[in-house]
Amino acid sequence: MPDSIEEQLVKHLTDVHSIEEQALVQMRRAPGIAGDPELARAFEEHCRETEEHERRVTRRLEARGASPAALKDAAGKAGGLGMVWFAKLNPDTPGKLTAHAYAYENMELAAYELLEQVARRAGDEETAAMARETGAEEAAMAERLAGLFDRAVETSLRDVDPDDLGEQLDKYLADAHAIENQSLSLLEGGRAIAGDDQLAALFDEHLEQTRRHEQRLAERLEQRGSTPSQVQDLALRAGGFGTGGFFGAQPDTPAKLAGFAFAFENLEVASYELLRRVAARAGDEGTEELATSILSEEREAARRVRALFAGAVESAL
Repeated sequence: MPDSIEEQLVKHLTDVHSIEEQALVQMRRAPGIAGDPELARAFEEHCRETEEHERRVTRRLEARGASPAALKDAAGKAGGLGMVWFAKLNPDTPGKLTAHAYAYENMELAAYELLEQVARRAGDEETAAMARETGAEEAAMAERLAGLFDRAVETSLRDVDPDDLGEQLDKYLADAHAIENQSLSLLEGGRAIAGDDQLAALFDEHLEQTRRHEQRLAERLEQRGSTPSQVQDLALRAGGFGTGGFFGAQPDTPAKLAGFAFAFENLEVASYELLRRVAARAGDEGTEELATSILSEEREAARRVRALFAGAVESAL
């Protein structure tokens, strides 16, 4: 573990730089696969902002006599390409792209809020101010994407025959069920390594809630004459276990885990925002009500995780 607050601050700055490198890969490719001019314009404009964010972080590293971490940046770029290809290979690319971009903007927001906390403890007010300003811009982009969920769904379903909307809805339900399975593994592993009592308690509480979400989605699929996708469920649950191992190996586990949990809750928020819109188009009031109900609980979980950032940083340090 780094033995001084100054070293911790440099480490957080290199982490944020790699996150921006990953974001740049996504922003530069997203307009070409967005499928809608307004979505494409949002990504194009934020790409220019992201380029400036990367420069800001680099300047703060240089001011501290440090530089970006080449290995972290390379891993970030590779991860960005993976996210782009995941969205591109799905039949509902605009929806998947918008949902994952929304979650990623919230991950960046979390990273900057955590960075601001560490910078303040290190007495580096310039870095704290940079983190605060950049975090506000990430939050603004997340809100802009939230305002485009309708367009994302409309574009995704533009070429779908009305008679096939029910089949599409089943796919969105199966996607949500798979994400809840991943959430289960993340929460089960996260509570054991949280390193912060309040964060661990929140994980315990939300774990029970997530089990109910998974059960309600399975029941809804059954009522519609469908079933969850075992392949999706197993793949995402395995991914959740892998993520838990990654965080357990980090020296600042509580802070990183809190930031990732906040981002993941917002991925679930985006998924349910899309699900309820698809359900409305398919005329399925039961699924629309279910999605709206779970959505409110995911939003509250995200809010509560964010409120624990300061304590998570304190535990990490």
